[in-house]
Amino acid sequence: MLSLPFLASVVVLMVRGRQWATWLMIATAAACLLLAVGIYPAMDGGHALRHVIHWVPSLGLDLVLRVDGFSWLFLMLICGIGLLVGVYARYYMPPDDPLDRFCALLLAFMGSMLGIVMSGNVIQLVFFWELTSIFSFLLIGYWNQGASAREGARMALIVTAGGGLCLFAGMMLLGHIVGSYDLDVILAAGERVRADALYTPMLVLVLLGALTKSAQFPFHFWLPQAMSAPTPVSAFLHSATMVKAGVFLLLRFWPVLSGTDAWFWLVGGTGLLTLLLGATAAVFQQDLKAVLAYSTISHLGLITMLIGLGSTLGAVAAIFHIVNHATFKASLFMAAGAVDHEAGTRDLRRLGGLRHFMPITATLAVIASAAMAGVPLLNGFLSKEMFFAVALTTHRGPAVDMAAAAIAVLASAFSVVYSLRFAVGVFFGPARDDYPRQPHEPPRWMRLPIGLLALACVLVGMLPARVIGPPLRAAAYSVLGEDTPTFSLAVWHGLTPPLFMSAIALVAGCVVYVVLRGYFAGRETLPLLGRFSGRRMFEWVLTLLTATLPAALEGAFPSRRLQPQLLLIVLAASLAAGTAMWGSSLPLSLHGSGVDPAFALLWLLGGACAVGAATQAKFHRLAALLLTGGAGLVSCISFVWLSAPDLAATQLLVEVVTAIVILLGLRWLPKRISGMAPDTRRARLRRHRDMVIAAGVGLGLATLAYAAMLHPVADSISHFFLERAYTEGGGHNVVNVILVDFRGFDTMGEISVLAIVALTVFALLRRFRPAIESVDAPAQQRLQAAFEASDNGATTSVVADYLRIPGLIVQLMAPVIVLFGLHLFLRGHDLPGGGFAAGITVSVALVLLYMARGARWVEVRLRVAPLRWIGAGLLLAVSTGLGSIAFGYPFLTSHSRHAEVPLLGELPLATAMLFDLGVFCVVVGATSLMLVALAHQSLRRPRVLEMAAESGEER
Repeated sequence: MLSLPFLASVVVLMVRGRQWATWLMIATAAACLLLAVGIYPAMDGGHALRHVIHWVPSLGLDLVLRVDGFSWLFLMLICGIGLLVGVYARYYMPPDDPLDRFCALLLAFMGSMLGIVMSGNVIQLVFFWELTSIFSFLLIGYWNQGASAREGARMALIVTAGGGLCLFAGMMLLGHIVGSYDLDVILAAGERVRADALYTPMLVLVLLGALTKSAQFPFHFWLPQAMSAPTPVSAFLHSATMVKAGVFLLLRFWPVLSGTDAWFWLVGGTGLLTLLLGATAAVFQQDLKAVLAYSTISHLGLITMLIGLGSTLGAVAAIFHIVNHATFKASLFMAAGAVDHEAGTRDLRRLGGLRHFMPITATLAVIASAAMAGVPLLNGFLSKEMFFAVALTTHRGPAVDMAAAAIAVLASAFSVVYSLRFAVGVFFGPARDDYPRQPHEPPRWMRLPIGLLALACVLVGMLPARVIGPPLRAAAYSVLGEDTPTFSLAVWHGLTPPLFMSAIALVAGCVVYVVLRGYFAGRETLPLLGRFSGRRMFEWVLTLLTATLPAALEGAFPSRRLQPQLLLIVLAASLAAGTAMWGSSLPLSLHGSGVDPAFALLWLLGGACAVGAATQAKFHRLAALLLTGGAGLVSCISFVWLSAPDLAATQLLVEVVTAIVILLGLRWLPKRISGMAPDTRRARLRRHRDMVIAAGVGLGLATLAYAAMLHPVADSISHFFLERAYTEGGGHNVVNVILVDFRGFDTMGEISVLAIVALTVFALLRRFRPAIESVDAPAQQRLQAAFEASDNGATTSVVADYLRIPGLIVQLMAPVIVLFGLHLFLRGHDLPGGGFAAGITVSVALVLLYMARGARWVEVRLRVAPLRWIGAGLLLAVSTGLGSIAFGYPFLTSHSRHAEVPLLGELPLATAMLFDLGVFCVVVGATSLMLVALAHQSLRRPRVLEMAAESGEER
């Protein structure tokens, strides 16, 4: 079930097309819903379904899928409302919208929500938690041509993703307290967690994650700004799923974290403030979706307050209201979208009398509004009555009990007011003739989801024990266990205090609406909210962090030169290292075998090259580059000397690539003009200072490395790899076996980082690409002709100022270099080589062709696509790891064997070679992408065009 939405999301992007996208989204949601319904009998009696997929067992990290009664209820909400939203979106979205990207994002978000509720490992839960933030950001900003959509998406991402980072830290602390990240182990350790000294900071971090996601005060401001999203997004994310993730988390960890004063005041107090703030703000809004957004904040505050009170009945009422709120609020969002779709506006001041044109939609919206107001015989009435019963029995003293009951009635009265504003203000009154569009009923299939949700409100309200009773009891038992209280879902409980409180709230709300109807219609918001709003605080903090503070730092360190910035970084790192090592003794000893004179002479030569590069950089950059290469070559020879051929080969290839990068970058640097920078006393002092710092840092690192090598190790880890490289990894090259087998998970992260860095470099270079329009048109035409004529031998060389590389020789050398790279790859598991070295080798061939034959020639003739190389490599590496899971082994477990092949003899075969092929593809793609981007920059520099214009030569 968990993988279905993600797979469907990828298929939607590949297939393309409005019809295919919507039908695939609907079919996927329906399939997930059927699977959820099918597993319900297995949870009878409070059992939890659990499936473990071994991921990194050595770190205690496994993929655990866990479904109990509580998570099953959320599965039904996610899949059921997701299905209805898919049907609704098919007719709501504009006809010219292809919908493939929208459906793909909505499916990916659905999968992320399923991951949250099905996670049996808290680190896994945080991963899916952050995925929901990312996909909600993309969905809120789906119509990114509007500034409000972009701003709302950015605000939602910053708030919710920041809260997710706090949640991650809290879960790390929770796992540290318990000694495990397994959810079942954590849920059984409530007493130990509450008694631990880290309970309070851990609780604060977890609450920051939950409260930001559920838009609780003071983080409530992001939800109204997210209303720029398409209405299907609002109906799915901001009423039924994403905003419910925070309260889901609070209830999930209720057995572990609740029962303390900190929990009562932090959770209960935050919920109380949010309840009142959201209800008060909702009655002043003029936009239909803004009314629903603030009312959602209020209802989420109500649920949070119920959870924070700490009573078991309050937890049951919170679960019940989560379900009820999801049904009537999703229906109302869809009704608001239908009004906007047909009438052309969501402004309450321009609406009214729509029941004459949209009678069916009006009836459904009135039912959902009545459920939100708590009218009897509808589901909202039952959960609010349970809320009143909990508020009367908080048992925190008479004053607290009275205050809780009074606030509950007040907030419920406000809910009646904004429900009446929605229903009466839109659908009742005389028909108007100034609508932006002539209103009429939306399509039948667009009304169907609204009607089904409204029907659910009626069925739960009239037959609660039969419709929602068993699932609610199963969900409550999953959270509370043996402490689950006895509760009744009857429609009539007699003349009880909660019933009188409901009646008072209904009557008071109607009276307030009638008396202050004109006052509410004349204001945009509550007067105090405009001055002391969370949005203003957010913008102030964001401005402080992104503008004011950087400007202050720039003022304190005004230099835009790279050298002073590097100096500060080196000094800070040295200070940190020195502080950590203060008072410790290093096991230094100079006795031992003598130093080989040849080796010492080699290193003196390398040191001379390094010093020469530092001194020549001022006068001749190409000479400094050659001397730097000499120092790198000495490092390669040293690796060979010390019997590390893999490191030597990799270092040599990296030196080649580095030389090309710097060579291409030389054309970006300004010319050296003699006499412009006299050698003053201050400049000499600065150079001497830098020399002392560089020598001190280098000596410190050398000392640390020497001490580490002399440190006696009782049981070196190298013995483990040496003994098991062939028997368990199937290869004699221990270094490569470590990279692609024993520590394949680390390599997976490294190639992912490499891909991200390549994309970042490419994006930056595209942004700062010199404008070719700055040169006159004839020069542009001559240079373009030079590019296009490269097939006829008129090659374009980027390094023509420094080196003359004949294009024909490079073109003949390239296949040999590629063949050598493939040789390195195929031998990598038993002999020096491997995917990384092979990838750099092939990249060198491609870049040499770019330099010699020009970018256009390579792109047309070779059809190089670095992004496809990167994508294919990552996909192959991940698929290799998932393949081991398919056979019941942990992620990236390798299998090896030797097979007899006719004519070739015995050949080593290992699944790690497929992973190594993924590494090879990523390195080729990332390296060529960065170098080619830099080559394009150099090819398009205005100076090249100016020289071509002045001399008439094609360079």
